[in-house]
Amino acid sequence: MNPELDALKPYPFERLKALMAGVTPPADLTHIPLSIGEPQHAPPTSVLESLNHHVGAVARYPSTLGLPELRATIADWATRRFNLAPQSLDPQRQVLPVNGTREAIFAFVQAALDRSRPARVAVPNPFYQIYEGATLLAGGQPLYLDCRADKGFLPDLEAVPAAAWREVQLVFVCSPGNPTGAVTPLEDFKRLIALADEHDFIVASDECYSELYLDESAPPPGLLEACAALGRHDYRRCIVFHSLSKRSNLPGLRSGFVAGDEALIAPFARYRTYHGCAMSLQVQQASTVAWGDEAHVQANREIYRQTFAAVVECLAPVLDFPSPQASFYLWPAVPDGDDETFARELYSQQHVTVLPGRYMSRESSQGNPGNGRVRMALVADPDTTLEAARRIRRFIEEHY
Repeated sequence: MNPELDALKPYPFERLKALMAGVTPPADLTHIPLSIGEPQHAPPTSVLESLNHHVGAVARYPSTLGLPELRATIADWATRRFNLAPQSLDPQRQVLPVNGTREAIFAFVQAALDRSRPARVAVPNPFYQIYEGATLLAGGQPLYLDCRADKGFLPDLEAVPAAAWREVQLVFVCSPGNPTGAVTPLEDFKRLIALADEHDFIVASDECYSELYLDESAPPPGLLEACAALGRHDYRRCIVFHSLSKRSNLPGLRSGFVAGDEALIAPFARYRTYHGCAMSLQVQQASTVAWGDEAHVQANREIYRQTFAAVVECLAPVLDFPSPQASFYLWPAVPDGDDETFARELYSQQHVTVLPGRYMSRESSQGNPGNGRVRMALVADPDTTLEAARRIRRFIEEHY
């Protein structure tokens, strides 16, 4: 077996399961999981109807490149959403449908890293664990960029020495961030592009939460948008990952796309013909419907706004957390700084599950940036999520 498998750390939910072993929560309280970012809102009916209508397509092999109409719909959506120059994002050469961002991120790292030279991959810390796992299995080494409160939970790009940048082949951005919800400003994207030109690396932006934002007048910017603002209409060195899982409440559809620099997309497409990961035709048809409709996305955002407003009002008096901007997470500091004990006792007494922040982070010279925080995924319906918030507040008021 690949010896790099031994370098993989236990996944956060494995650690959470071990933490909760032997705990018996109150039987009279329904379990409310805030630990997993799985959307619970209803998926759009039009997408389900499309799946049913095209189910017979399972009798045909799909192509790796995907249906032309799907790629055209994606390119049109991205052009509108991120203020790209008309026709600058070529659906035939700069867009690929993928089976969700998790699959695509993992595969892209395998295809992108040059193992003949130092292969470091810069990742935000805390982070989505696939960045690290994909890097290790590709023979690379992660470079952890701490995201701390004093920097707005964004990586401090200027703190990275030039010698470290020279070994970096790939930089991951996650905006809006998981677990912090922080949004990368357009100027930070531009700065990262300049660093990529200077040190010859790829910028990969995971934007799967980009459509979940609380201010309808201020959608989060994206990497391709920064390219367009710079007049960089070939999107050189840049690639983005998007998904229908959060945007359209379709996590089980496993549908997303990658887009950007043709010089990255073309070899990645060649890799994928061997990888054997073509999206099934009925899913492609349903995805075309989803990317072509904004009404259900706006309605989805409105539900999240209601949820966040109620939960923030309930928890702000007892917890300190960054002002929510986007995504569906809260990232509060726990009262006594012990995130594991807080999570275990909360589950034991209130039957609510949260994820200790240290499970999503790695130690650095300044310690683990996730220590003393927990991630709360506000993915259930507003009433259920508010009930969880009330239990959390009751737990804090009784014990801290």
